[in-house]
Parts: sequence; C-alpha cells; structure tokens
Amino acid sequence: MLVSSARLEVHPRRRVALLVSLVFAAITLLAVLLPAQPAAAASPSCSADASTACVQGTIRQSDGSPAVGVGLTISGPGVGASPTTTTDSAGRWVFAVTKDGTYTVKVDAATLAQGQYLDGADSREVSVTLHSDVSAIFKLSDSPDGAAASASAFDWPRFWQQAVQGIRLGLLLALASLGLSLIFGTTGLSNFAHGELVTIGGVLAWFLTSLTGNLWLGGGLAVVVMAALGWVQDAGLWKPLRRRRLSLTQMMIVSIGLSIALQYVVQLWIGAGTVRIDKSNPTTVTIFGVTLTIQSYVAMGIAIVAIAAVGLGLMYTRFGRATRAVSDNPALASASGIDVDKVIRGVWILASGLAGLAGVLLGLVLNGIGWETGGQLLLLLFAAVTLGGLGTAFGAFAGAMVIGLIVELTNIWLPGDLKYATALALLIVILLFRPQGIFGRAERVG
Repeated sequence: MLVSSARLEVHPRRRVALLVSLVFAAITLLAVLLPAQPAAAASPSCSADASTACVQGTIRQSDGSPAVGVGLTISGPGVGASPTTTTDSAGRWVFAVTKDGTYTVKVDAATLAQGQYLDGADSREVSVTLHSDVSAIFKLSDSPDGAAASASAFDWPRFWQQAVQGIRLGLLLALASLGLSLIFGTTGLSNFAHGELVTIGGVLAWFLTSLTGNLWLGGGLAVVVMAALGWVQDAGLWKPLRRRRLSLTQMMIVSIGLSIALQYVVQLWIGAGTVRIDKSNPTTVTIFGVTLTIQSYVAMGIAIVAIAAVGLGLMYTRFGRATRAVSDNPALASASGIDVDKVIRGVWILASGLAGLAGVLLGLVLNGIGWETGGQLLLLLFAAVTLGGLGTAFGAFAGAMVIGLIVELTNIWLPGDLKYATALALLIVILLFRPQGIFGRAERVG
C-alpha cells in the first residue's frame, strides 16, 4: 500500500513534466520546420564585431506606419561594396562599415511614398567606431514644410494626429496589460514572459494567415491558439509551482527565464527580421484631418470591443465576480466555495488570449512584427499596470491610455528617442504623489 501510494504521488508529477516537455518540444519543432513555409519579408542585417560597425535606423511615415522601400546611400572611409540600401517591411535599414570615422547617410526623397516629405535635412552625419551600433534618425511629415512646423511653438493638426496615435497605442497596450493585471491580481505574479505572448500571437497570425489565405480566419485562430497556450502554461508550469509553494520571487525568476527562452525560440522560427501579417500595401484614410491606415482604424475598433467585453464580463458575469473575489482575498474566496484554482486557470486563458489579440493587432498597425516586439513593449505594460493600480483591470486600462498618449504627444516637443523615457518619468512623478496608482486602494502599512 505504501509503494502504491508513493506511485500515485509521483505519477501526476511525471504527467506534468511530460506535458511541459511535449509543449516545448512542439514549439521547438515548429521553430525548426516552419521557415519552409511562406517566407517573411527580408530584413537587412548587420552584426557589430571587432572589424565591423552597424549604421542603422527605422523610418516611419507621418501616421506611424513603416516607410517601405525608401532608398538610402552612405558615404565614408569604410563603406564597402554596398553603398545603397532600401528600408524593409518594418521601415528598417542598415549599413555595415569596416573602418572608424565619420559617415554621411542620405535619403533619396524620390523614393518616399506619395504625400510624404522629409522633416528636416535629407542627410545625417554619424561618428562610427568599430564593434558598435550607431543610429541615424530621419523623420517624415505629410506636409512639404514639415520642418518649419516642427520648429514652431505649437501645431494643432500635428497635436491631433499625435493624440489619435496615442489613443491607438493606448488601446493596444490596454489589451495586453489587462491580462497582465488580472494575473497579478489573482496570483501576485509579475509575469515577465507576457511580452512574448504578444509576440507569439502576432507571429501565429502571420503563419496561420499564410496557411489559410484569410486574414480574419488566421487572426481568429491565432487568438484561440494563444488562449489554449494560456491553459497549457497554467496546467503545465504555474499550477505545479504554486502547489510546491514557491515564493513569488522564485516564480518571477522562472517567468524571466521563460521570457528569454520564448524570445529565442521565436527568433529561431522567423529569423532576426520581421514578418507581415497583411502583405498588402497599407492604405491611409483621413478623417477630420487625422490620417491613419485602414488597419489602424480596424485595430482600434476591435480593441475597443474586446476591452468593453472584458470590462462587462468582470462586472456582471459569475466568472467576473469570482475573479474579483479571488483578487481581493483568495483565502476568503476559497472559504466561500469559489474554486480558486479554476478561476486562476480561467484568468490565464483570458490573459493569454488578450495578449495574442494585442499581438495580432500590433502586427497589423506596425505592418510587421519581429521576435523582440513584445519584449520592447513589456516595460510599457508594467508601467500601465503600475500607474493604473496593481491588480486592477480598470486601472490597467486607464494607465495604458495615459502611457499611450504621453508616448505619442512627446514627439511634438522632444526627439522620438525620448518618448518612452518621458512616459516612465511621468510614472515616477505620479507615484510619488499617489503610490497606489490611479485606481489602486491606499493600504495602511505597519
């Protein structure tokens, strides 16, 4: 009987270990085999080393979409055999140079899309040393006198353009941060792998759209697969760790390791470039003086519907009330008859599905998604959750909208490279005066 009992204790653990092993084996197998599927748009590449430096950048159109096919030239002491290049599907360009010195990068204005103009000079000088990456920044405007407009004190058309782009970014951040906030509220876990769920959602949409030939079907299937991945994550990893009573710090470290592993699995799958979910050229539409791509308008509409559905579900459904109860007091919720593990499992499914949807919409808005896309957004997601109030879904939405607006409006007065820093600086200032966040509850300590 003792031997039989011991076997019964060990056997479920073996099944969990087998389940996790099968999941990662399947992902790795996909990463190895799927490059044979329809290829992603080629991206320029350069690896800085002792004999090479990389001069690179990203060019975006005035509405925020990538500027594809823009020609650039470089001149300097170690240019090599490729003095010209064009931007890829994500608007990226790169030159590899082999000598230290000063280089001049110039944009061919004739290759810009119709209605797009350079905001400032058409060339940049950069100082380069080997074994380094150097950026040259070019901005585009929808006005021939864009440079003069940038230098003026204020420009209302540009303000409204940036504000709407901020709302667009805020809605996409809100989709992903809602799940991140729900996971923290019900489990206390800060999931550092959440950004990779966004990436995988977008990459799955690219792959499934390539297979089915239908954007709506491919995107929908990607969200369903991501929701299923949420179930697998909790069943195969997080629930066993909770049962072993690992501390939140240990589980957070596990999530960091999972994040790194998923990043490089995705990179093995799609390469270092970007993949385009919708391979057609983006079409812009101007409404009340604001110009965005059709994909952006559709993405904003879908995001609003999804966020409203989640909010109403949390307010008025049985699962929503149970989720709020577990988030407020897990022990009391369990004593009241609520199956806490079942609620947490549902939260993981919902959070992963929302992250996948955010990845699909982000891939459409940016006209491409790369292996590092979600990781680059992770800090903004944590900022949104913290600003709105840790563990509060409605706070995550409010925080995401504030972060999105600040990030885009900063471009009016400051260089684009500082827009994320400004948002995080605002987060620090607000938390100094309201440590619990916008919707968080003040708690007594001691």
